[in-house]
Amino acid sequence: MMSPNFTSSAVKNDIGQTGLIGSIMKDDDLIYSLAASGDMLFTGTDSKNIRVWKNLKEFSGFKAKSGLVKAIIVLGDRIFTGHQDCKIRCWKLSSSNPGLIKRNGSFPSLTDFLKSSIKPKNYIEVRRKRNVLRIKHFDAVSCLSLNEELGLMYSGSWDKTLKVWRISNFKCLESVDEAHDDAINSVVVGFDSFVFTGSADGTVKAWKRELLEKGTKHSMIQLLLKQENAVTALAVSRESATLYCGSSDGFVNFWEHGNQTLSHAGALRGHKMAVLCLATAGNLVFSGSADKTICVWRREEGGIHTCMSVLTGHGGPVKCLAVGEDHGTSTVSDRKWIVYSGSLDKSVKVWRLSEQHAPDLKEIQRGFLTRDKPDQDHKERTNEKVWHF
Repeated sequence: MMSPNFTSSAVKNDIGQTGLIGSIMKDDDLIYSLAASGDMLFTGTDSKNIRVWKNLKEFSGFKAKSGLVKAIIVLGDRIFTGHQDCKIRCWKLSSSNPGLIKRNGSFPSLTDFLKSSIKPKNYIEVRRKRNVLRIKHFDAVSCLSLNEELGLMYSGSWDKTLKVWRISNFKCLESVDEAHDDAINSVVVGFDSFVFTGSADGTVKAWKRELLEKGTKHSMIQLLLKQENAVTALAVSRESATLYCGSSDGFVNFWEHGNQTLSHAGALRGHKMAVLCLATAGNLVFSGSADKTICVWRREEGGIHTCMSVLTGHGGPVKCLAVGEDHGTSTVSDRKWIVYSGSLDKSVKVWRLSEQHAPDLKEIQRGFLTRDKPDQDHKERTNEKVWHF
């Protein structure tokens, strides 16, 4: 049953117009993560809840025993969640009842944990002379990324490690200890065997994957960025082989892939405060910020990026984004996308955007779209370092 503090709204007579097409809110939950799959939207909150939505209505949900939900990814009938309590959990949709979702296990598996715990060499010393098992995270799991083709999942943590998992049996194949000098805020599977990580230490690193007989080996081959400001978000465009990086100074840097390496190709200036999340779809790039806005960028020929519009209407920082193609209105000449934006104002807003046409300035259900140019006054930008997201 819907709780009385739940509200939702949708544009009446939706005929495929671009702009804000709906919003949902529950007064007791701050939105920290979300993922879209088919006609379902999954939201992770600070209250340990993972809620499932259909057509802007609460459809189902499930709850972890502990741990703010910092990351969600979906693969078929399985949902993977990363938590503040250092754990990665797996959940499964019932084949007979889609509204029923049960816990399917956690990473590492119990078998893997018991086998590893026997040997002293499998332990590492961490802060305050504490020994922990190498195959487990010992601080918040901040980010997850999937390589569906190889059946691998990557996890980044505030414990500064990057771990690689086989999703079929929850086994830890590799732990890259001290991958960064501070918390890892983002990990993303890239193109051409690349994996990218971004950290509160201000760096972005490119790792090359090598498949071994019984596992994987990742080697850092390129330090893409080293700066004072924390790296807060990463996203990859496979269509253009481009990596995007959001930082606490409000900038979005990007690199293009060529000749086995990546070259810095520019920076996008559209926010007055930290960029907290990024997403890509087709020729579009979306950046959500602590300034409560979402910038929509379009990549043109030659790698030039144009700010098509700035989406406003959230009452708090935009913490997470998810994008899916709107197959009902999308065409070959004009692809359209459904964008979900989750905020610390406890709401999720749903937008429809076109690759070819920026919406006219208008207000829809308390959400705004403008064609304002990104702020160019560097003096208004914050240089405060943001450590953990």
